[in-house]
Amino acid sequence: MNAISRRRFIGSAAAASAIPLIGTSAEAQADWPSKPIKIIAGYPAGGQTDLFARTYGEYIRAETGQNVTVENKAGASGSVAAVEAKRAGPDGYTLMFTISTTMIMNRVLIKDIAYDADKDFILVSIMPAGSLPFVASEKTGAKTLDEFVAYAKKAEKVNIGTYGAGSYAHMAVAEMNKQYGLKMEAVHYRGEAPMWTDLAGGFIDGAHGSYSAALSVLQSGRGHAVAVSRKRMSTLPDVPSFKEQGATSRIFQLTGFQCCAAPAGTPADVIQKLSKLLVAGGKTEKVLKVMKSFGVDDTAMTFEETQKLFKEESPVWLEAVTSLGLAPS
Repeated sequence: MNAISRRRFIGSAAAASAIPLIGTSAEAQADWPSKPIKIIAGYPAGGQTDLFARTYGEYIRAETGQNVTVENKAGASGSVAAVEAKRAGPDGYTLMFTISTTMIMNRVLIKDIAYDADKDFILVSIMPAGSLPFVASEKTGAKTLDEFVAYAKKAEKVNIGTYGAGSYAHMAVAEMNKQYGLKMEAVHYRGEAPMWTDLAGGFIDGAHGSYSAALSVLQSGRGHAVAVSRKRMSTLPDVPSFKEQGATSRIFQLTGFQCCAAPAGTPADVIQKLSKLLVAGGKTEKVLKVMKSFGVDDTAMTFEETQKLFKEESPVWLEAVTSLGLAPS
């Protein structure tokens, strides 16, 4: 991303973060919620986004006494849900649960995108998705990042699985190649299941993805986690982060996330009520149990923390995905 586009993005993100603070008293909804709430989940049932939407939704229902329904509108990396959610009334009764790809990377990956994440939505709360383990195939013999790098330098060809072109895993492969002078090839799969199957079978040398999807491979011994993104995980406490092992790129420290967003124009007091509900819900036993199953340690962030993180990290995400040179689809 060039300097001009980077400045424009930072400016638009700052403007977007200010939207809910502009509400007037005429827009205030002191009685919110007074009717059922719909959550549009941007990814299929059973996945992390869906389970977060349903678990947090249950907490909102219990606290407010209003029915909360979840509708899954999967497709186009969350774009289907985003288009539907942006058309909803900005009154706090339609929310969207989605991920960082929908809010950030799609603007680079999708041609003629039908929504503007900055102008059409207000980010209410970010729920960090947890660190992602980088898993080496047992055939490499690697137990640390340095050992895997040494293997990659000697091997004639090294293939690393990712769960999609333009994904965090794809960026991580590119950054490892850059820092260590490697020529590893990213092999893109349609989701994680086939990727981990190929790793277990020894068809690829390594893979980068979610803890929950990688768990069977780790437990079987067919793969060994040699590093994790961002920070150590409570579920893999003995595996150092990339940064701890000398991988200095900011890519390895970025926060992938689930999030709750509301249509732009939703009154400020409603946004604040929603934010407080989500933060409180993130501390409940039920939500913590769901988080643990996905290897997630960080709970829902406040509205202010959400705006700060989004403003600081979005330009880094965009610069990284742009540098991959992918043609928008």
